[in-house]
Parts: sequence; C-alpha cells; structure tokens
Amino acid sequence: MSKKTIAWILAAVVLGVSYFGYQYWQQLQSALPQGIASGNGRIEAKLVDVVAKEPLRVQELRVDEGDLVKPGEVLVLLDTATLQAELEEAKLNVAATQEKVAVAQAAIVKTESEIRLAKIEVRRSSALVAERAGSQRELDVRNAALQTTSAGLQENQAMLRTLGQEVRVAEAKVATVQTRIDDATLKSPILGRVLYRLVEVGEVLGPGGKALTLVNLNDVYMEIFLPAEQAARLKIGAEARILLDVRPDRPIKGYVSFVSPEAEFTPKQVETRSEREKLMFRVKLRVPEKTVETYIDIIKTGVRGVGYVKADDAASWPTSMQNAL
Repeated sequence: MSKKTIAWILAAVVLGVSYFGYQYWQQLQSALPQGIASGNGRIEAKLVDVVAKEPLRVQELRVDEGDLVKPGEVLVLLDTATLQAELEEAKLNVAATQEKVAVAQAAIVKTESEIRLAKIEVRRSSALVAERAGSQRELDVRNAALQTTSAGLQENQAMLRTLGQEVRVAEAKVATVQTRIDDATLKSPILGRVLYRLVEVGEVLGPGGKALTLVNLNDVYMEIFLPAEQAARLKIGAEARILLDVRPDRPIKGYVSFVSPEAEFTPKQVETRSEREKLMFRVKLRVPEKTVETYIDIIKTGVRGVGYVKADDAASWPTSMQNAL
C-alpha cells in the first residue's frame, strides 16, 4: 500500500471522527436539563369577528387585510340614513309629548286655583246659611261645584302621570334608535390584526353578517402536547419558553395557562418523538400581553417552533434560553 493511499485513509478517519464528535457535542449542547419538557407547535391566536347587528349597507371600510387595529378604532361605517330619519321622528315625538305635559301642568294649576276659589265660596255660603242670610240651594250649588272641580283636578293629575310615562317611552325610543346608529359604526373590540376582509363598500350586511375577522393579539399562544408523566407535573403559571423556527436564537418568555384534564391522541400536524398512538395532554403556553405589545409589528400567527416548559420549579433554563424576550 502506497504512502499516498495511507494518507488518504488517515485523512478520512480523521474527518469521520471529527464529524461524529461534532454531532455528539451538538447533542450534548441541545440536551434539555432535568425538569424541562418540550413539544412542537405553532403560534396561534383567537379570532374575533366584527359583525353587524342589523341589515345595513356598507358605507365605508377603513382597514384592509394585514392592518393593525387598536381597541375602539373605527373599522367599518354602515349607512344610517333610515335610522337618522327614525331618530328625528322619535325626537319630535318626545317634544310633542313634553308639550302635552306642559298643557296638563297648566291645567292642574288652573284647577287648583278654581278649587281654592270654590272653597272660599262654600265657606261664605255656609256662613250666610248659618246666619239665615243665604239660601241652602246656593250652598248646595257651591258644594257641587267644589266636588266637580276636585274631580277635574284628579283627572288632570292622572293625565299628567300618563303623559309622563309617554315621555319616558318616547325618550327610550330615542335612546334605542341612537344605540342602533352607534352600533352601525363597527369598532375594534381588541388589539389585533385584520385577517380577512369579507365585504366591500355598497354591499348589504344581514343581521349578524361578518364584515371582518381579526386576530386577537391579546391572546397569543402555542399549544404543545406532552405525555402524562410530564403533563401531570405542570402547574398553571409555570415558566415557559418558545423558540420559533424563523428566530431560533431569540427565545420568547411565556407561561402555562392551560393543561387539558383529558388525554387525547396527538394531532397529525404535531410532530413528537413518541408514537402517534400514544395518548398526550394538550398544554397551552401563553405569551404575556406586554411582550406581544412590545413586538406587535413582528408577531405572526402560524409560525412554527418548539415550546419548552418547566415541569419542575427547581429546574434551570439552559444558557441559550435565559436571555428571553
């Protein structure tokens, strides 16, 4: 065997030993400490639909797919011309009823004055009859007039109470129509991102019709699946880390917000080291809202990665995961 061949063989052996040595060193570096479990998953968030309460035409759309929206931000304006007409009619009805109330109040004041006068006349007639200077008939007429006027007062007071109720009903009608007009301005209930724009200007939305679908960025999480022996040791609130495939060098802080009380088969889209027939427990790792708000422009749902969680409070994070976002 020539010296050249021996040199090639030695070089190959050295390369082989170096390669497998490097692979072994990588495995040691990536090995998880005791008390830390992991599973594959993807970034997810709850979806929120922006819907219309009643059939109205879309007048203006102020956002598009991918836009970031804040709580209370106006997203869609619906045409309220018909509702505005109803509102004006309801306001006029309130004004008309209030006028009737004013008339009834004036009638009560007038009747009360007539009662006072009638009482004076009754007392005078009574005194005259007692002195035999007046007739009993005149006294009876005065008493009858007093009773009639008193009955008229009760009637006016009852009418005033009825009109007061009508005013409240009319004002409630105004408030109802105004609420319907306010509801025609569709606002974002959350901090989120527009996932789907489902209508265009000019289209009519039916009751409960969806205009937009938003990704709720206040509830960003990753779901992983762990075997029973690991899931049983988890506590709600336990520390977690999330490593995304697109940024494996930047771990994200999280915490355990949910551990399923029931075992289930691992979904096909989730890759685990265990066999797929093995029952697993679903664990939800939530990203804190402050973290989401700080990195709101780069948060994307659907990005895959690996979730890590402390099954033992005494466990320590590897060096690569200690400086987390």
